[in-house]
Amino acid sequence: MKTVMVTGAHGFVGRNLCAQLRRGEELELIELDVDEAPVAVERALSDAEVIFHLAGVNRPKDLSLFEQGNAFLLETLCNKLRELKRAPKIVLTSSIQADLDNPYGLSKRHAEEILKAFAGETGAECVAYRLKNLFGKWCRPNYNSVTATFCHNIANGLPIQISNSANVVDLTYIDDVVAAFVAELQDAAPGFRFADTLPSHRITLGELADKLHGYKMMRETLLIPDLQNDFERALFGTYLSYLAEDDFAYGLDTKSDQRGSLAEFIKSSAMGQIFVSHTKPGVTRGDHYHRTKAEKFLVVQGTAVIRFRHIESDQVIEYKVRGEEYKVLDIPPGYTHSIENVGNDDLVTLFWACEMFDPQKPDTYYEKVLV
Repeated sequence: MKTVMVTGAHGFVGRNLCAQLRRGEELELIELDVDEAPVAVERALSDAEVIFHLAGVNRPKDLSLFEQGNAFLLETLCNKLRELKRAPKIVLTSSIQADLDNPYGLSKRHAEEILKAFAGETGAECVAYRLKNLFGKWCRPNYNSVTATFCHNIANGLPIQISNSANVVDLTYIDDVVAAFVAELQDAAPGFRFADTLPSHRITLGELADKLHGYKMMRETLLIPDLQNDFERALFGTYLSYLAEDDFAYGLDTKSDQRGSLAEFIKSSAMGQIFVSHTKPGVTRGDHYHRTKAEKFLVVQGTAVIRFRHIESDQVIEYKVRGEEYKVLDIPPGYTHSIENVGNDDLVTLFWACEMFDPQKPDTYYEKVLV
């Protein structure tokens, strides 16, 4: 059983890290924040084998508080460990701004120096992470993260301000930070070191805003983003985490007639589109073929007969499917096809087409299957 202490446990990084560490079976987690009593801090320092020092200050009302919150706080922690004659592993969240001479950067650089001195004196393993601009769920909007602010405001229909859309930000996803921190639970070598640079993605403020506006418009366009790269998936998930809790659900544009109803669900230039239909008992849909377009049918409720006929043949092929079977039917080009509800209840079917529907080029030609 390894005892792990996290300072700043209620902050953005702390909440995400602690959520992961709580899942560790062979781990005792001590979560501390700014309002902890000194006796609780001392007790934690007496037991901790690994300390993630995430507590710090980045937007104080008084510039002098940078030094107090980022350097003096760490020095106090290290001095208490000296009194206790303990040398646990310490992981520090620093910043790329530690290379700069602004008050925040200077305070972070001073903290790194304090940690390096502690490692040299005690032999403890000490690691400093110079983090870039972080983004992910639970980051506080309208504070010090442009991504959090943009996500929150756009998701909730509020305006955003961009001073220069060409300005570039270098973003690191919170889950990459957490994964690196969890890996630090394995012993390495004593002494001070800077951690390897974590993955990041460079993007202009204008591009960032455009992507987030696209996510919001998805409920109308149904267009899902290109999720082939890690950054896009992380940003999309982050945006969704800022939706109001009474705004998770949305309706689809449903077309209804005597046959039943149909609605498009999602679209993508890379994977086509998915739509869903309800078909009433005894009703047949389809009786058409495609020259190029490929489709898949999946009945999820009810019983249906799906029929095919090659447009150059009189032979009819039939497949009977039931919702509980989850059997997928491929619809090849050149076969006119139909789906008939042969059950007593509504038939519910998912349809996938390899391309988004274009009314100017529908690639759909009427021809009855049963002649």
